[in-house]
Amino acid sequence: MTPSEHVDPLKEVYHESFVENPAHREFLLEGHAALLCIDLQYLDASRGHGVFKDAENSGVPLEAQEYYFDRLERLVLPNVRALQDIFRTHQIEVIHTRIQALTRDGRDRSKGHRRLGLLAAPGSREADFLEIIAPDKGRDEIVINKTASGVFSSTNIHYVLKNMGIESLFVVGVYTNECVETTVRDACDLGYLVTVIEDCCATVTPELHEASLSTLRDRYARILKFEDVARLVAPLINVASHESS
Repeated sequence: MTPSEHVDPLKEVYHESFVENPAHREFLLEGHAALLCIDLQYLDASRGHGVFKDAENSGVPLEAQEYYFDRLERLVLPNVRALQDIFRTHQIEVIHTRIQALTRDGRDRSKGHRRLGLLAAPGSREADFLEIIAPDKGRDEIVINKTASGVFSSTNIHYVLKNMGIESLFVVGVYTNECVETTVRDACDLGYLVTVIEDCCATVTPELHEASLSTLRDRYARILKFEDVARLVAPLINVASHESS
């Protein structure tokens, strides 16, 4: 059998469990869903700051940087902001994660972040969220600080989500193949229904982006586009409003 003839024997059961599961709709209607925005901050998502402060010595080729920032600025950040506005309008939780140490010198960081030299100290520019998608302080949106790729393995987010009755996560952010993918896998393993919005995520090459989506698709999450989610959310909330009236 050639690779092109390969048939996934588990595709149907996974698709039914994670993509067509009717609980996706139920969790939205019942207020058990949240938008999770991952690491859209100056440390790793802004030209001339954080890991890209010295562009030529960042370890990321200049061509890859240009692709990454073009995708962020042209597509991802506007889409994330529009999605945040939709979720906020319908009173659905918008939660933010960022890389930020507990200490100025970063002595509490994970070993992985120490090895990579990643540090966003409290109050630093690196720890600031990009203004276009920053938490809405008037809405008292939750911010979870972490010093590892996976927010579930390194913070109390699971405890927080369970306290709020959240069972479904819509995930956006950077990098697709690092913090996003790790978070999605962990969330799925913990029992959440996960939706990844593919044109609200980015990493430094299209190949890495697509490879992660291919791994997650129909296994750990359903993969949708911004327009799909926008069309999905509004009618469901309208139904909920009608049913409660």
